[in-house]
This record gives sequence, C-alpha cells and structure tokens, in this order.
Amino acid sequence: MRHGNHNRKFGRVKNQRNALMKGLVLSLVRHGKITTTEPKARELRPLMEKFVTRAKINTTANKRLVLSRLYNSKIAMKKLFDEIAPKYADRKGGYTRITKLPPRKSDASKMAVIEFV
Repeated sequence: MRHGNHNRKFGRVKNQRNALMKGLVLSLVRHGKITTTEPKARELRPLMEKFVTRAKINTTANKRLVLSRLYNSKIAMKKLFDEIAPKYADRKGGYTRITKLPPRKSDASKMAVIEFV
C-alpha cells in the first residue's frame, strides 16, 4: 500500500531524483533564488525548510547532520549556518517563497521562482 507516499517521481528513478534534488538544494543555497518548474519547486520547499530550521540551532551535531544531508558541501553548509539561518532566527517557519511565472514557451510547462523570503 502507498499510504503517505505522495512524492513526485518526475519520470526518473530514485537515484536520479535524489541527484536532481541535490542540485536544486545546492543551487538555492548558493544563489538564494532559482527558476525551475513548479512541481520541482514544490518538492524542494519542504527540504529547504527543514535545512534552515536545523541550521538555526548552531551546534556541532546539527552542523554534522546538515553537512551529511547537504552532500558534504562544506561551502553550502557554511553559508547556510553563517548567512541564511541567522536571518530567520526569530521566524517560526516559511523561509521560502514560490512565485509562479508564465509557462515555458518550448513545452508549456509551468514555471516558478523559489527564493528565500
């Protein structure tokens, strides 16, 4: 039974989906704002919310946990803990915003911008 299993598959196998999410997470941390398709942005939002919530509590254990889940990118981890998380210290949640864009001309897929608030 598939109870509670509502993740999008994006027409990819599991390791390709994980690689896709890895690239999106690292790009969003690096640039602060990315343009992607709407379903990818919606799938990315909960991941980033969890990373920022974890990074707000600056402990060694949280750094190691985030580093392992950020695919051992020390640059991204440092930016998340030093620049992004302190901005949201007094905020309970809702660190990202998804803004819809017009459809892409080539294949008419729904586009969106996901960025930090």
